[in-house]
Order: sequence, then C-alpha cells, then structure tokens
Amino acid sequence: MMERGDFMTYAIRISLSTRTLSLIGNGRLVGTYPVGVGRPGHQTPPGSYTIVVKRPNPGGPFGAMWLGLSIPRYGIHGTNNPASIGGYVSRGCIRMYNRDVLELAGMVTVGTPVYIGS
Repeated sequence: MMERGDFMTYAIRISLSTRTLSLIGNGRLVGTYPVGVGRPGHQTPPGSYTIVVKRPNPGGPFGAMWLGLSIPRYGIHGTNNPASIGGYVSRGCIRMYNRDVLELAGMVTVGTPVYIGS
C-alpha cells in the first residue's frame, strides 16, 4: 500500500507483435490492455517517445481520449470501432477500447515515457 506523499512513476510499453499495451508503475506491471496497431504500409513506428498532450473527446475516430506522442501525428487513443482492437488496423496510432484509454489517461501524465517495440 502506498503511503501519503508517495507517488507512482509510470511507463508504457507497447508490443507490436502481441498487440498489447503494458502499464508499468514503479517498475512493476500494473495492467495490460489489448490494442490495435498500424496496418501494413502504415506501421506503428518503434522507438522511445513521451506523452506530450492529453485531450479528452477529440472527436472523429479517436474515441474518448487522445494521448499524443512526441512523434508528430501519432498517439494512443480510443476508437469508435471497438471491433478493430487486437488487429493491425490503424494508420500507425495505437487504438484502445474507450474504457481502457480513459483508465490509462487517469493514471499517466504528460511526460510519461512510451516504449514501442516488436
């Protein structure tokens, strides 16, 4: 149990091959979520990034939340097409169920590191 004044330091790890997002808090696995990632010709770019913006209700196909990454035009977001979660479906972004991206956004802050790998 965390004591008053303690805080959690989070990191996000995305596996493109298993299409999962893992939330790490203080070095321990906090949760794992299914995601949709980039389709052929629009692959999600592997690398190390940070969350640079949190935008609720961004509209269109981005669902309930947009977590913009430090690579322009890419982010972690909800979806208006939940059937797409788990596949290679996007134009490079990471799609999550709306309930999952809202849960995630409630825990992470701008500046949270995001690692995308195979």
